Amino acid sequence: MTPQELQLPTGTAAEVVAEAQNVSRDFRSGSGVVHALRGVSLVIRAGELVALRGRSGSGKTTLLNILTGLDNPTSGSVTVLGRPLAGMDEAARARLRREHVGMMFQNAHLFPLLTAQENVELPLWLAKAEPQRRTQLAWQMLEYVGLGQRAHHRGMELSGGEQQRVALARALAHGPRFVVADEPTGNLDSMTGRAVIDLLRSISHQFNIGFLVATHDMNVVSAADRVVRISDGVLAEE
Repeated sequence: MTPQELQLPTGTAAEVVAEAQNVSRDFRSGSGVVHALRGVSLVIRAGELVALRGRSGSGKTTLLNILTGLDNPTSGSVTVLGRPLAGMDEAARARLRREHVGMMFQNAHLFPLLTAQENVELPLWLAKAEPQRRTQLAWQMLEYVGLGQRAHHRGMELSGGEQQRVALARALAHGPRFVVADEPTGNLDSMTGRAVIDLLRSISHQFNIGFLVATHDMNVVSAADRVVRISDGVLAEE
């Protein structure tokens, strides 16, 4: 299936899809304070895949959570598609994620007894898409990630790489402009992981979607358009 045949909206190249400005995040720990993020500024543009490197505990997941509105910064500001998150209540943030943000994780988090197609349809069901439209979009996305022939297999019947491709199809089915992925190749062998990250890069470029991928995987780093490193909550370009 070609990008023209796939009914996924395309954005504008170089459009800023997410931005953090001087973001800090502090957590109370006993009698002290943990500075998880320290003055982080980052811009993600449409059509680029950005790799976020850093050791465990360096602040990667905290940054992803703040950029998607799952957590609030202690100071600084975050905008997604030009919309300041600070002025949104939880319902508005959830709606923004449901309509414009895709999310992937190290574990595919598929429902094992649902088919691949049913798993992809879930966010569309939450968005109250019509049944025929849900089925059409889910099938198209599975075709695009190379799993059309596995659409009716249950999640537990799929390999790790297949599960992660289903998770990617699910993250993209509602047409997001910004996608965050937390160690999406962490549970995969190097060859399968490379195939998944190549697919992410291809989709990013073809549909002008901004991807931010937290990773330890050098395959992801080598495939990225840009690499940033976080250490002790401080972000720097590589």
